[in-house]
Amino acid sequence: MSTSARILTRATTLSRTRLRATPAPPVAAIRSFASSAPAFAPKDTYNLDLGTTRKRLPINTGIVFVPQAEAFIVERMGKFHSVLEPGLNFLIPGLDRIAYVKSLKEQPHDISGQTCITSDNVSLRLDAVLYTRIVDPYKASYGVERVSQAVAQLAQTTMRSEIGKLTLDRTLSERAFLNTAITEAINTASSDWGIVVLRCEIRDITPPTSVVEAMHQQVSAERSKRAQILQAEALKQSQILSSEARQAEQVNLARGEAQATVLRADAAAEALRRVAAAIQAEGGREAVGLQVAERYVDAFAEVAREGNTLLLPGATPGDLASLMSQAMSIYKTVSPPSSPSSPSSPTPQSAPSPSSPLPPSPASDNRDSYEARYAELASHIGHAGNPVNPVTPGGA
Repeated sequence: MSTSARILTRATTLSRTRLRATPAPPVAAIRSFASSAPAFAPKDTYNLDLGTTRKRLPINTGIVFVPQAEAFIVERMGKFHSVLEPGLNFLIPGLDRIAYVKSLKEQPHDISGQTCITSDNVSLRLDAVLYTRIVDPYKASYGVERVSQAVAQLAQTTMRSEIGKLTLDRTLSERAFLNTAITEAINTASSDWGIVVLRCEIRDITPPTSVVEAMHQQVSAERSKRAQILQAEALKQSQILSSEARQAEQVNLARGEAQATVLRADAAAEALRRVAAAIQAEGGREAVGLQVAERYVDAFAEVAREGNTLLLPGATPGDLASLMSQAMSIYKTVSPPSSPSSPSSPTPQSAPSPSSPLPPSPASDNRDSYEARYAELASHIGHAGNPVNPVTPGGA
């Protein structure tokens, strides 16, 4: 047997002898020790630090089984020797000692509520949670004492520093940016501790009551402002559409009026052309003269019927003889002169009574019919007003 094998066998035997010789501690002593453990550690552990589960450190029996996701820190004669990987490992009893046990799992750490002040002097209360993992068991064991407490203190100071750079609005709206900034700041400060902060999550941001009320008022004012803007935009659009509709209506009315004027002018021109053609026909001028005289006499008859007091040019009120003379003058002016072959004009005679017809004239048949119509008009006027004074058709 080699010397090293004999030493290993001797050490194993001595450790087993010491275990059998050591009496079991009384129950009262165990309870007293558990009650005196730190407040942050469970009562069934000595020290539940970040990644350190010191639940009765494993005893070096020469053969050590390391669980998955854990790392054992081995010291030989008081000095760091190695980090045991998961699985089967061999140690020298009496010389090697398992000093630390680190968990390589991701672990959450609660950051209790704390007060922070933003850049615009608003006090906030924040709660957060950190998720960390050990990446270097050696640094986590020898780099800092009580890693959990150190990370919590660093997270609190970092949160205050980062929130002091932001305003209240940015703090409430840019929570993701704030989480990233805190994570990067903690990782930079804890690079010598063998840990890495995977993420930081801010659970709650509680502003003061007065700030909350002011925020509610601001939101209400903003909504009222938007509503008024929308109403103004709607009114503006409505007025624009109304003006465009009125403009289109006026354009359409103008176009319709223009077309109607053109149509009326065309109709009037056509009527005038037809009247001119009718005048040029046989007996047309006599018909026009008779129509003008009829309208002239009808107008004065209407005036006499209504009893209005008017100033009539060239006529004396109540003098129907003068009125008839003017009508005959208009008739003769419009009517064409008699042909040379026609007999001379009849001699003036006294006007017949209103009930008797006019005597026949030696003129043409058309002229006789027009004069007969004149006699009827004179009789009508005589019945409507005063008796007609005797007047000849050619009288002035």
